[in-house]
Amino acid sequence: MEALIPVINKLQDVFNTVGADIIQLPQIAVVGTQSSGKSSVLESLVGRDLLPRGTGVVTRRPLILQLVHVDPGDARKNDDGGREGEEWGKFLHTKNKIYTDFDEIRQEIEAETDRISGNNKGISDEPIHLKIFSPHVVNLTLVDLPGITKVPVGDQPKDIEVQIRDLILKHISNPNCIILAVTAANTDMATSEALKVAREVDPDGRRTLAVVTKLDLMDAGTDAMDVLMGRVIPVKLGLIGVVNRSQLDINNKKSVADAIRDEHAFLQKKYPSLANRNGTKYLARTLNRLLMHHIRDCLPELKTRINVLAAQYQSLLSSYGEPVEDQSATLLQLITKFATEYCNTIEGTAKYIETAELCGGARICYIFHETFGRTLESVDPLGGLSTIDILTAIRNATGPRPSLFVPEISFELLVKKQVKRLEEPSLRCVELVHEEMQRIIQHCSNYSTQELQRFPKLHEAIVEVVTSLLRKRLPITNEMVHNLVAIELAYINTKHPDFADACGVLNNNIEEQRRNRMRELPAAVPRDKSLGKGLGGPTTVSSADHLASGADVDGAKAPAAGPQGEQEGTGTWRGMLKKGEGDGLGSGPGSPLKGAVNLLDVPVPVARKLSSREQRDCEVIERLIKSYFLIVRKNIQDSVPKAVMHFLVNHVKDSLQSELVGQLYKSGLLNDLLTESEDMAQRRKEAADMLQALQKASQVIAEIRETHLW
Repeated sequence: MEALIPVINKLQDVFNTVGADIIQLPQIAVVGTQSSGKSSVLESLVGRDLLPRGTGVVTRRPLILQLVHVDPGDARKNDDGGREGEEWGKFLHTKNKIYTDFDEIRQEIEAETDRISGNNKGISDEPIHLKIFSPHVVNLTLVDLPGITKVPVGDQPKDIEVQIRDLILKHISNPNCIILAVTAANTDMATSEALKVAREVDPDGRRTLAVVTKLDLMDAGTDAMDVLMGRVIPVKLGLIGVVNRSQLDINNKKSVADAIRDEHAFLQKKYPSLANRNGTKYLARTLNRLLMHHIRDCLPELKTRINVLAAQYQSLLSSYGEPVEDQSATLLQLITKFATEYCNTIEGTAKYIETAELCGGARICYIFHETFGRTLESVDPLGGLSTIDILTAIRNATGPRPSLFVPEISFELLVKKQVKRLEEPSLRCVELVHEEMQRIIQHCSNYSTQELQRFPKLHEAIVEVVTSLLRKRLPITNEMVHNLVAIELAYINTKHPDFADACGVLNNNIEEQRRNRMRELPAAVPRDKSLGKGLGGPTTVSSADHLASGADVDGAKAPAAGPQGEQEGTGTWRGMLKKGEGDGLGSGPGSPLKGAVNLLDVPVPVARKLSSREQRDCEVIERLIKSYFLIVRKNIQDSVPKAVMHFLVNHVKDSLQSELVGQLYKSGLLNDLLTESEDMAQRRKEAADMLQALQKASQVIAEIRETHLW
């Protein structure tokens, strides 16, 4: 199991080469408040002074510190100055440069921190990678994070607390990370910010280890016995106390080895029963053991994650394609593939089927039978026509002559007006299909032919050609749809079989209603002797009588509707006229023409009650309009989709390939059209490097399985 940590270090090196952080490798993150002793703990684990020291915010970038144990007999490394050393360090950003002077390592950390974070105490989430090789360390991977702070200092931004907190949570939220919560012994453990942050992401404490620093700085008469025994705040992975070097020790150049010896003496004196379970050496062994077990538990999931990512990057690299060698063949291949995918999207046989919404041919079908069909069905056959409009049309069609029958020309004029209303939804149907044909272009570009993303100019040219073709077919299709409606308006076929059947049923209904009225007439109208002499029977209505019944239109009071009203308004006209000659046109109180004046001086009433005949004529026209309108609507609902398919959809499908080849397949355009986007080569290289790194990582894990390390 001891070999597991070097394996993780090797995986870290693999991913560092591509600058990727897509795999969350097992590591130990050090969390604590400012000046709680985090950096001192790390230096104690390394055994050398290598981290920047001072007051306030010193650690301003995450430091990923890999400790690699080497045998003392290994070859000694030389730095650039030719100096030898059994301990050395390497930074990722300085490539293969070797540092044997740890003062130079500290200076490089400070310089690299200032280079990214600046000199104003600001922080950055870009990590510094440092690897230390030494025979005096155990294999560990540690992350030193900025200390938790509350109040901005100097030129720090006002939200420095939030920035540091987000940075810490970003690292410790990794489920493969062990949290090393550092708290000073001379503070109350119940107020530990490190433990509080750790509990937010690890409420069960399964991956949190507490470290209590500055045991030698507690107030006189107090000790940390209860804290170290876990009686104050229990931590599942345990609490370990350590003694750090003071600032005076650092100023006096006290070595870490001397500090560890003094720490051991202090623990033996102050906490003899706990001395063997505390201290820097015990902390190093504990971290090594925890990290090994943690790596063992994480490796199966890590292997799965690497395999999944390798497959994804393989697919991504394939989508970027290989560098172009034969331009003519590549261009023809891309044009053909786009045209095929465009047609397949319309036919519903595309490789990439949209699941979030209707697309292509399915949406066109929906436009025809749902959108267009429902819109036509919602058009009222009599919409915009009132009874007065119909009555006015009937009278205008008769001219100066009163008619005995409903004029046919009024029906034709009115039904044409209603049929004309079908043109607007029909043209809107063409527009919707045209818009969907445009959307198919984008769909094919995004999902079906990703190779086009490599060549932005070719993509733009293809879009322009297809858009131009659609734009050219749109007026032709609109003209055809306009003609379909014009054809219906050109000839009102009253001999249409469906219309003839409707007229027959209508005539039968009218005849039946007339017979019913004749049967009901004797019971409804008592025959008065004085009136009966002037009646010629209920069905003998002369033209003069009809004129009298229509006198209400010109301003006179309308007689009561129904058979009785008709008889009173027609059969007694001559009698009332004679009577009026003797008493001044019906000036008596019982005269029906009481108050008659000059008809030209009376305004025409806006609304009135129709006579029986007027109501009957309007009903006939309404039924005829409705019957014929439904026939035409059925024809339009069937013929418009067919016209759109023939003149727009099918024509574009059939001519798309030849149009693209004719416009784009030219030798003078090859170099320009097949120019890759500026970042495509870089993205291809990054994907290839990442795929290679993932394949190496997979091989490393396979070697672990072969050696039965887990």
